[in-house]
Amino acid sequence: MVEKNEIYKCDVCGNVVEVLTVGGGQLVCCNKPMELMTEKSDDEGQEKHVPIVEKNEDKLIVKVGSVSHPMTEEHHIEWIEINMLDLGKIIKKYLKPGDKPEVPFCNHSKNVEVRAYCNLHGLWKSK
Repeated sequence: MVEKNEIYKCDVCGNVVEVLTVGGGQLVCCNKPMELMTEKSDDEGQEKHVPIVEKNEDKLIVKVGSVSHPMTEEHHIEWIEINMLDLGKIIKKYLKPGDKPEVPFCNHSKNVEVRAYCNLHGLWKSK
């Protein structure tokens, strides 16, 4: 069964969907079940994907990777989001090739989860 805020990807056409409302059933695209994207939090290799969170006053600055993630047409971060768990708010910022893989967010929450999505390497979360 699907759950709210899960991310699914079609292995055939590349469609990516996020569950906003749970209705039941299985997500299918191109006549095949969609793959649930698992949130990874341990970087391997040269490219860094784990979101790094810096806090200052009432802002969070989220940077993707301890070394700036590439932002080319072929390989880039598509979005970064914060989930303010205690406030029930999710804020997502979409990025495009050429943008800096870094986003400032206003934050008034004490309990935050951060995720980022790479077009090649999938879903990542902060530790």
